[in-house]
Amino acid sequence: MSRAKGNIAEERASEFLLDMGFLIIERNFYSRFGEIDIIAIKDEVLHLIEVKSGDDYESAVQNITKKKLSKIIKTGYVYMKKSKLDILFVYDAIIVTPNKISYIENITL
Repeated sequence: MSRAKGNIAEERASEFLLDMGFLIIERNFYSRFGEIDIIAIKDEVLHLIEVKSGDDYESAVQNITKKKLSKIIKTGYVYMKKSKLDILFVYDAIIVTPNKISYIENITL
């Protein structure tokens, strides 16, 4: 996926989260381990969110591999330490397709 398509998907995902009552704290947080696309908070829980897009749900969700999830988790710990946060947190995913946005809470493999 091109960076331009990724930016469009992240923008759609951000709007979706705002409509659901999330407060977006940061976008595109990088560490030496990887990137977290969106960091948001809702109901005193921090959500570290991976955004994937594709022509259909299956092809997009399959891009959340064990290796990718490991990088997201390591980057999440870097963010928590850097920000000196002591808050409940969860790793989520948003799948963006041409006709739908799906929200997956607490992704694990």
